[in-house]
Amino acid sequence: MDLEPIRAKIDELDRELVDIINRRLALAQEIGQIKRVTDGEVYVPEREDAVFRKVFASNKGPVNNEALRAIYRELMSAGIALEKPLSIAYLGPEASNTHAAAMKKFGVSLDYHAMASVADSFAAVEKGEADYAVIPIENSTEGSVREALDCFVESDLKVVAQLYTEISHALISNEPLEKITTVYSKDQALAQCRYWLQRHLPQARLVEASSTSRAVQIAAQESGAAAVAGELAAQFYGVPVVARAIQDKADNTTRFFILGRKPTKPIGGGKDVSSFLISLGDGASDRPGGLLKMLMPLAERGINLSKIESRPSKMRPWDYYFFIDVSGHHDEPEMQAALAELRKFCPLVKWLGSYPAVRRESD
Repeated sequence: MDLEPIRAKIDELDRELVDIINRRLALAQEIGQIKRVTDGEVYVPEREDAVFRKVFASNKGPVNNEALRAIYRELMSAGIALEKPLSIAYLGPEASNTHAAAMKKFGVSLDYHAMASVADSFAAVEKGEADYAVIPIENSTEGSVREALDCFVESDLKVVAQLYTEISHALISNEPLEKITTVYSKDQALAQCRYWLQRHLPQARLVEASSTSRAVQIAAQESGAAAVAGELAAQFYGVPVVARAIQDKADNTTRFFILGRKPTKPIGGGKDVSSFLISLGDGASDRPGGLLKMLMPLAERGINLSKIESRPSKMRPWDYYFFIDVSGHHDEPEMQAALAELRKFCPLVKWLGSYPAVRRESD
C-alpha cells in the first residue's frame, strides 16, 4: 500500500491547478481593465449566478455543489480584488453573524468595514464610503428585521443579491452557567433563543445590544455577564463557549440582502425576485378590498407573491407601507404592466431591487 505514487499525482495536479487559477485570474484582471475604461460594475450578481449554475451543471462529483460554491467564491473574490478593491459594509463589530454572511458572500480578498447599525450600513453605501452593504432582513424564527425595512423608506439603494445562511447561537461567557446573571445580544438573537434561556437561565436579565459581537465584547468585561452569539465571535474575542446550539429551532436561518447603488440586469427564466414598497394611501388599507385591489394587477399577470409584510408609515396613525417580494424582474414586460396599473391608485410604488432567486448556498 504505497502512498507515494498517489501523492506524486496529487502534487502534479496541484501544480496544474495553481497554473489554471492564475490564468483564470489574469483573465479577470483583463476584464477589470476593460471595465475601468467603460465604467462597468465590478461585482455583477447576475453574472455570478450564471457562473455558479454552469459550474454546478458540469459537476460530476464526488465534490458536492456547496463545496464547489465555497471554492469558486474565493476564486471570484480574488478576481474582484484584482479588478478593483471593493469595500463591503456590514453590521459589526467584527465576527458578527452579518460579518460571517458577508465573508460567505464575497470571500476573504475584499475590504470589510464594521458599522454600528443597519442604518449606518445604508449610509456608508449612499455616501460612497463602501461599495456594497450586507444587512440582515429576516429570520425564519423571528421574522423581519424592522430597522432594515424602515431604512428602505428613505433610501434609494437597490437590493442586488440575497443570501440565506443557517445561524447557530452559543452562550458565551467567562462565567459558568450558574453564575450568569445578565445575557446580552441583538434583539433577534435573544428572541431566537427565548425558550432555551427561559429553561436554563430563568432569573437572568436579557439586555439588548447593538449586535451579537458587541454583546460578546460586553460579556468579556462584565462580571456575571454572558452573550448570545456565534462561535466565531467567541473565538475572535477570546471568550469561552458555555453552551452550543442554543437556538430554539434547529433550522434557524437568516436572510441577508446585499445593497448597492446600481440595479441588476434580468437573468430571466424565472430566476429573478423583485422587492417593492407600496402604499395604498391615507386609510386605504382599512377599506374593504383595498389590499386585494393592490394584489390583483400582479395575480392577473401570473406574478407570484412570495412575501408581504406591513409596517407603520410613521406619517399618520394607522397608515401602513407594504413590503412585498414577487417573482420576476422589474424590467420584464408583465411586471412593468402590473406596476403601471398599481401606480394609478397607489401613491407610492417604490422598487427596492431585483436579484437572483437563489435560496440556499447549495442551490
